[in-house]
Amino acid sequence: MSETDDLRALMEADRWIDRVNAQKTHLPEMAELAALEVDLRAQLKALNEAQAALTPVRTAYDEAQREGDRLRARAESLDKTLSNSTANARELAALQTELQHVRELLERSDDLELDYLMAVEPLDEAVSTIKAAAQPAVARRSELQATITELQASLDDEMVALRATRVEKSLAVASELRTRYEAAFARVGTSGASQIASGHCDGCRIALSPLDLDRWKGQPEGTFMACPECGRLLLP
Repeated sequence: MSETDDLRALMEADRWIDRVNAQKTHLPEMAELAALEVDLRAQLKALNEAQAALTPVRTAYDEAQREGDRLRARAESLDKTLSNSTANARELAALQTELQHVRELLERSDDLELDYLMAVEPLDEAVSTIKAAAQPAVARRSELQATITELQASLDDEMVALRATRVEKSLAVASELRTRYEAAFARVGTSGASQIASGHCDGCRIALSPLDLDRWKGQPEGTFMACPECGRLLLP
C-alpha cells in the first residue's frame, strides 16, 4: 500500500470511531426517552397537584369518620346505661339529655362525613386516572432504559475493536507522517486527514482558494499539504 492509502486507512478508522461515539450519545431511543421524561414530569406535576387538592379533604373526611365513630360509641354506651340504669329520675334525665345531644351531633357529623365523601371521590378518581395514564409511559421508560444500556454496551464492544484496528492502521503509517497526522488530530479531532471533494476540505467543509487548490494538485506524490483552515492533511 502507498503512504496515501495508509493515511486514508487511518483517517477512515478515526472517522468510524467518531461515528460510533456520536451514535452512542444520539441513539433514537435516547431521543424517545427524553421526550417521555418530559411527559412524565408533566404527569408528575399533575399528580402532585391532584394529591395536594385531595390531602386536606381526605384528612377532613378521616377526621369526620373518627368523630362519627366516637359519637356512635358514646350513643351506644348511653343507650346501654339507660337500659340497665337504676339511677334516680334526675340522673336518668341527665343521661337522656346527653343522649339526645350526642344523637344530634352524630347526625350533623354523618352529614359532614357524607359531604366530605362526595368531595373526596372525584379527587380520588383524578389521582387514580393520572396514575393509570402514567403506567404505560413508566413501563416504556424502563424498556427504553434497558435497550439503551444494551445498545451502548454493544457499541462499547465495537469501540474496543475499532480502537484496536486504529492502532494497527496507525503503526502502518510512516513515523514522520504519523506525527503530522496525530498533531492535526489532536487539534481538530475526528481525524487528522481529510479529502478534497469539489474543491472543499471534507473535514472543515471550507472551500480551498484557487491558489491553494493548484498548490495541492501540484504537490509531489508522497507529500501531503495541510488544509489552510483546519490543518488536516489533504488527501486526493
